[in-house]
Parts: sequence; structure tokens; C-alpha cells
Amino acid sequence: MSGLPIGNHRVLVFEKRDDTSKTAMVLNPILSVILALLVGAVFLAVSGHNPLEIYSAMITGAFGSSYSLSETVVKATPLLLCGLAVSIAFRMQLWNIGAEGQFYMGAVAASWFALFHSTGSRFLDLSLMMLVAFLAGGLWGLLPAVPRALWKVNETITTLMLNYVAILFSNYLVYGPWKDPEGMNFPLTAIFPSSTLLPVLGNTRIHLGLIFGLVLAIILYIVLWHTKWGYEIRVIGESPVAARYAGMNIAKNILLVMALSGGLAGIAGMTEVSGITQRLQPNLSPGYGYAAIIVAWLARLNPFAIILVSFLFGGLMVGGYNMQTLGLPASVVSMLQGAILFFILGSEIFTRYSLKIKATQKKGVV
Repeated sequence: MSGLPIGNHRVLVFEKRDDTSKTAMVLNPILSVILALLVGAVFLAVSGHNPLEIYSAMITGAFGSSYSLSETVVKATPLLLCGLAVSIAFRMQLWNIGAEGQFYMGAVAASWFALFHSTGSRFLDLSLMMLVAFLAGGLWGLLPAVPRALWKVNETITTLMLNYVAILFSNYLVYGPWKDPEGMNFPLTAIFPSSTLLPVLGNTRIHLGLIFGLVLAIILYIVLWHTKWGYEIRVIGESPVAARYAGMNIAKNILLVMALSGGLAGIAGMTEVSGITQRLQPNLSPGYGYAAIIVAWLARLNPFAIILVSFLFGGLMVGGYNMQTLGLPASVVSMLQGAILFFILGSEIFTRYSLKIKATQKKGVV
């Protein structure tokens, strides 16, 4: 028996719960957000700012007008797609931290098609752009999946490192061969042809990518909960030993799930270049792939809950920009995101394990 010694012949240990409380699973994400906001409030107060004033400005900046609401939806769209992407990998306990790089590779592939292979037909162009973005993101997801499936190489580090490769590759293209010669020396590609641009809602920047995300959430829910493959994904995630005993091909599922995860993130990159920037440029993502990890965990990996959480996180991003008018850097939002993730991971421990005092025959840790 191992644990923290708390006296003669007694230790404090974590013991896995036989059953996870559904109430705790719902309340823990909510409490995580509340605790993160409290930590943020302490930081703001110590910095000489009024937390209530700052948080009020964030809410107003994100939800206080039709324009701010539309911008919140714009930010929520890539978060939704990337959140769905990482959630299916997490469901099988594959720690895909590479959605950011997969997002960039999808954007690069979509840009390649828009710049050099446009047909002039909007339906055909957008369909093919989505396909090549999905394939590029899926390939980027497969790169760390192969060593994970064959040699059990930890995918956390490999997916993370591939983010930098993808981002730098994108930068190379916009600073080099794809740089617009008429762009006044700015590192940007040429504007995409009109047939490769996603339709938008009225005078807003809300584009068709939102519908893609909503439809994919429904499809992902059906796949996970109403198909044999979804059942295999869930069983492998819960107990690889039981899955192997039942004859499930774990290596094949690792490859398929990571390819699908990367492909969905690639579609997010396609919607961003086609619907928002309308060209490939540096700093395309403010960290959608990383924020999506928090979105997925807050939503408990539920596709429908990811829709709501991505909207709230989109508001957090937009509200963060509004904070700059009060003299605060928008990076405060990153601090809040990190605090939320910290408390979510902490709450996961107490959701799945309980603290108990156990007797031992020896003093200290055995």
C-alpha cells in the first residue's frame, strides 16, 4: 500500500471509485470555471484593477450587442470544430495536443487549392477545399498515430511538436513562394477567388463553417453512441484490456481515430481561411487548437455540450479584446483559460478517485 503517511500505521491514499457520480460530472466543470474566475479576480485586484469592472467589460464586449454576438459566434466556429476534433481522440484516451498544427495544415491545403486549382464553381470549389483540408489535417494526425499504434510512442509530445512544424511551414509559404507580389511586401498570399469563399450571414462575418460544425456535432454523436465503431472507440477508451480480449483491433482504431481527429481540425483551418481571412497569413490562429482542449474537457467530451462551451469560450476571446480598452493585455484571457484547465484536471482526480485513510502495518509509506 502506498500513500501519504499521516500518523502511526496510517496513510492517506487515492482509491479509484467504483462508480462516478453524474452530479459531480456536471458540477465539476461549472465549479472549475467559477474557481478560475475567482483566481483571476484575485490577480486583477492585486494588479490594481476592479475585477467586477473587468468582468463586466468582458461580458459586454462579448454579448452586449448584435455585432459582439456575431463576433463571438465567429470565434466559436473554429473552437467548435477543433473541440469536436480533439474530443473523439480523447474519448479513446489518445491525447491529441496537435489540433493547432492540424488546423494550420488544413488551412494550407485549402489555400493551395484556392490559389492554384480553383474551378470557378462555388459548390465544387468549397467541396474540394474541404476534402483536401480534411486529408491534410488527417495526414498530420496520422503521423504521430503510426508510432503510437505500432510502438506505443507517447502521442502527447509528438502531436505537440508537430504543431510547430505546421505553423512554421505555413509561415514559410506566406513569406516565400506563396507571397503576394502585389501585397506591398506584406507576408500574405493573394486574395482567394470568390468561388472559394464561404457564404456569410447578412452583413456579419458568421459563415457557413458554423453549419459545418453543428452538422458534424450531430454526426459525431450518432457515430459515438449509435454505431458499432463508436462502441469500439468507447470500450477501448475505458478499458484497452477488455477491448483486446473482445477481439477489437486497437492499432487500427488508433489510426482511424487520429486521422478523423486531425481531419476535423483541418476543416476548421479551411473555414478560417475561406470564411474569415480569405487568404493565408501568419498568426492565423490565436490558439484555437489549444483552447479546444479546454472546451472538450469542459463539455465532458459530449458533442452537443461542445457547441455551448465553444460559444462561451468564443465570448471569452472576444471579451478579452475589449479588456484592452481598460489597460489590460488580452493575454489575461490566456491566463483564465489556463486556470480553467488547471481546475478541470484537478477536479477530474476527485471525480474518479476518493481520498481514504488506510491502516498499514508499517510506519510511513510501504
